[in-house]
Amino acid sequence: MQTFKAYRTFEQDKAVSSRFVDMNLDELDPGEVIVKVKYSTINYKDALSYNGTGKIMRKFPTVAGIDLAGTVESSSDPRFKRGDKVIVTGYDLGVSHDGGYAEYARVPADWVVRRPESMTAFDAMTLGTAGFTAALAIHMMQHNGLTPDAGPVAVTGATGGVGSVAIEILGKLGYQVVAITGKERESGYLREIGASEVLLRSSLDLSKIRPLEKSTWAGAVDNLGGDILAWLLAASKIGGNVAAVGLAADMKLNTTVAPFILRGVSLLGVDSANTPMSLRQTLWNRLAVEWRPDRVHDAVRTIDFDELPHNFDAYLKGMARGRTVVRVAPDTHP
Repeated sequence: MQTFKAYRTFEQDKAVSSRFVDMNLDELDPGEVIVKVKYSTINYKDALSYNGTGKIMRKFPTVAGIDLAGTVESSSDPRFKRGDKVIVTGYDLGVSHDGGYAEYARVPADWVVRRPESMTAFDAMTLGTAGFTAALAIHMMQHNGLTPDAGPVAVTGATGGVGSVAIEILGKLGYQVVAITGKERESGYLREIGASEVLLRSSLDLSKIRPLEKSTWAGAVDNLGGDILAWLLAASKIGGNVAAVGLAADMKLNTTVAPFILRGVSLLGVDSANTPMSLRQTLWNRLAVEWRPDRVHDAVRTIDFDELPHNFDAYLKGMARGRTVVRVAPDTHP
């Protein structure tokens, strides 16, 4: 039986570790669609899972990788046929169902997004879950009334995957974007991708956050959680929208009801893993054309599959910038 290469995560004696193994299709988790994977990517969630740092994996062993793009090899579901160009992100992929760090993946048909015609597999993974999450956060804020003339929009974790895509899309849409970062040396990069202002995290005094701070933000995309999210809520304008997308700093949130009942602030939870398919497809179509983040796309790092294990620590240490695409298979066609 034909074997293929996969990066699989194991647990032994309560210790989690990942390594390359040879697998065959029969060993993959069940699903109606078999995808020949061309590209995957590295997300913060992937970095948390590969050695158990974040207790992300819910089943062992599991092929890691929460994103993939490729072509359908075979399908028992009539919605898909061999050669269809597809994307799979979210749901249980790479968490409790074999994911994108393998030359083949087998997934439920209900998880499969049709890749927009103008989007290559590489393009899709310059975005991945991070880019999709950024798009979903912006969609939710706009749906809740955010407009460019409402005032500045803050983006925390600005140099990361979600942050950088969010900055460029918001800039394209005419918003005044303030990038909040701990990396002063990246200020030039953040302005290049669309930030009109860069605010250093070290300039913020988060030790004594008042129930209501100076009314500043019409919107915010927060990757960090914890005290900075509490501060963003307290400093939001009347009717402000704050999209919570991550917990890179802290899962806990110590705040008051004051921003919600005195300024009508909305805290929007962004769950990209379980987004309904109709909205999921709509946002991918938008990311292919009018929301395509060209500057982030051009700044992406591409690594070969063999290099994957050496690239997680930068994410855990907050040293990664933008997006890292993993070339799982040779790029011979779109």
